[in-house]
Amino acid sequence: MENSYSEITDAYLLDEYSKTVVGVAERTAESVGHIEVLKQVFNNRTGKNHLQPASGSGFLISSDGYMITNNHVIEKAESILVTFPDGRKISAEIIGADPSTDIAVLKIYAEGLKALQFSDSKQIRVGQIAIALGNPMGLQHTVTTGVVSALGRSLRANNGRLIDDVIQTDAALNPGNSGGPLLDSSGRVIGVNTAVIAGAQGLCFAVSSNLAATVTGQLILHGKVKRAQLGIAGQLVNLSARMIAVNHLNNVTGVYVFEIVADCPADNQELRVGDIIVAFDGVSVSSVDDLHRFLNEGAIGRKVGLSVLRGGRAQEITVVPGEIC
Repeated sequence: MENSYSEITDAYLLDEYSKTVVGVAERTAESVGHIEVLKQVFNNRTGKNHLQPASGSGFLISSDGYMITNNHVIEKAESILVTFPDGRKISAEIIGADPSTDIAVLKIYAEGLKALQFSDSKQIRVGQIAIALGNPMGLQHTVTTGVVSALGRSLRANNGRLIDDVIQTDAALNPGNSGGPLLDSSGRVIGVNTAVIAGAQGLCFAVSSNLAATVTGQLILHGKVKRAQLGIAGQLVNLSARMIAVNHLNNVTGVYVFEIVADCPADNQELRVGDIIVAFDGVSVSSVDDLHRFLNEGAIGRKVGLSVLRGGRAQEITVVPGEIC
């Protein structure tokens, strides 16, 4: 009995899908390394630090040895060793790390290195193929596939800051995939794999390639990501209906200033403890996360108008954010 047209078509499509994944894996595998680290960890029982092994993934972004991984993979590392599929084991040094986006840059010194290329993550579409390479659970050089499940997610970094522009995928990720690339069907990097939700199935996340590229550039140039600060400690506070009505506000929450930090490089003399920040340069502020987004490198040393509620009434003040040291 002859095969039906639909059966032949399905077999052809499956074969083309397989060819795509195989092709990407073969072209990119040599650029992805297994990262092994020894970290200083405090032992509560003995009261002393001891070295503890950990591992993750990373990938080359230049032929002269710059690599990307996650900050949480190499944080507090005493030594870093990268193993490539051809068996080479190469020591790596940390060039810079950014806990706020969980991105770190390493440098290795070796010949014949092949780099991966970034894709423009603004061009990503929900439903497109996503291919993850890495070393899950210590199983070196593993390939998993899925699709881009959602775009524009936010993820909380270990230091409390919110990472914006995060890609959600159902390509299977496990401990050890951290820092590895999420690739499109042409083998270009669309994201840096960074997190899974424990107990969930198919909920995995990657920092978008555009954000990763921006952070990486700053880490290579400066060893850190430059960000601004106001020199305050603040927290989310609900605004009363009267405050909202009297001051014609669009937001229902603001940032309550409960401490002004002494000896901060920011010019914050017009701020007062008890102020509620409700706008930054004319844009509504509803949370500490909003402030973090506005306090980028471009805000350092620039006069900024803040709208604050003081005694329930709106006031316009001026501050000059300083650089976070």
